[in-house]
Amino acid sequence: MDNQQFEKFRSLLDESYQWPDYYEFKFIVKFDDKHLVLEKLNGFSIVETPSKKGNYIAISARKLIKSTQEVLDVYESMSNIKGMISL
Repeated sequence: MDNQQFEKFRSLLDESYQWPDYYEFKFIVKFDDKHLVLEKLNGFSIVETPSKKGNYIAISARKLIKSTQEVLDVYESMSNIKGMISL
């Protein structure tokens, strides 16, 4: 995500949420790499949905978030996981 997209996302979060509020993150990752995502989501309510063939898994994570920056920090912490898709 480039700086312009990042700032646009920050503004959208600021306009759409009154913190604290619940926020749901969604990630898709190769099944063998799911532990890389889950270890960064301590304290989140997690729902895992495997793909039909079992090669990938969708991870939904919900938590009471205190600020826009906290949301951005979660996405930033996930950005180094190779092949992961954030929704």
